[in-house]
Amino acid sequence: MNDPDPTPVPGTVRAARPRRSCLAVPGSNPRFLEKAQGLPADQVFLDLEDAVAPLAKEDARRAVVEALNEGEWGARTRVVRVNDWTTAWTYRDVIAVVEGAGANLDCLMLPKVRDAAQIRALDLLVTQLERANGLPVGRIGVEAQIESAAGLVHVDEIAAASPRLETIVFGPADLMASINMRTLVVGEQPPGYPADAYHYVLMRILMAARAHDLQAIDGPYLRVRDVEGFRTAARRSAALGFDGKWVLHPDQIAAANEVYSPTQEDYDRAEQILDAYAHATSAAGGSVGAAMLGDEMIDEASRKMALVIAGKGRAAGLRRGTAPPTPPDPPAAGAGK
Repeated sequence: MNDPDPTPVPGTVRAARPRRSCLAVPGSNPRFLEKAQGLPADQVFLDLEDAVAPLAKEDARRAVVEALNEGEWGARTRVVRVNDWTTAWTYRDVIAVVEGAGANLDCLMLPKVRDAAQIRALDLLVTQLERANGLPVGRIGVEAQIESAAGLVHVDEIAAASPRLETIVFGPADLMASINMRTLVVGEQPPGYPADAYHYVLMRILMAARAHDLQAIDGPYLRVRDVEGFRTAARRSAALGFDGKWVLHPDQIAAANEVYSPTQEDYDRAEQILDAYAHATSAAGGSVGAAMLGDEMIDEASRKMALVIAGKGRAAGLRRGTAPPTPPDPPAAGAGK
């Protein structure tokens, strides 16, 4: 089992599993299921939905269960995307995967979520299966994929629907179709629009996720050979605060891991701020609430911002590249933010 960090920082994202790169793997392709185990993605989701033809669904379930139980997944987060509730396959997907490989499963991803009731229904079914199969109740997480106008309108209620929820995922292709967006290239800007056509959607998902201490994951970029195009799209959501992005091809993994990790310089600075603030607020530092670190005044708000960057850096495996700072000086009287 790949457990989340047991001591998350209050006020930050609860689910500490790294998800910079979330690799999609068709559940009906044995070669891809095997290859994915050796790729450096933070998360692998084995797909039973769009990547699997209707006649192959049943065989794909068996293949996914076998891959979860017998595969060498290391520290990767193991997720299965089931079919959405409007299909005839969802309940059998969930039963087959949880009964067959629940002990080796971290999360279920529910696509095309339209409202909170669909998340609650999945939560109830998984709870019953955990109890019936002697699994710890509540351990299997849920990822909710927002892929329609209705889902986006209800995203706040969806984000609050279950304590199992770990992430809100943007599904661009179906959402673009849902709102009649005039482009056929998933992840690219529609021609003729002078701004970022996805900004509102991304921010809407991000606000709902952060309000409930969830991670926010950007959707795929379908021009899989265009790594620079992928980087450009990823940088937009990373700048807003998204935690990661779907990857559809091994060439996209390194780019996602880089884009959604802090730079070494930012990570080092965040650790310096944490050290300096801890010293300033200690008895040895004078128990002050604000202090100067070089030319910058730092206080509790600075600490919270630094915690985010430092946490992402640690999760990405970064180590400090500079020496700890010298103790800061207290600011002049009356200074504040």
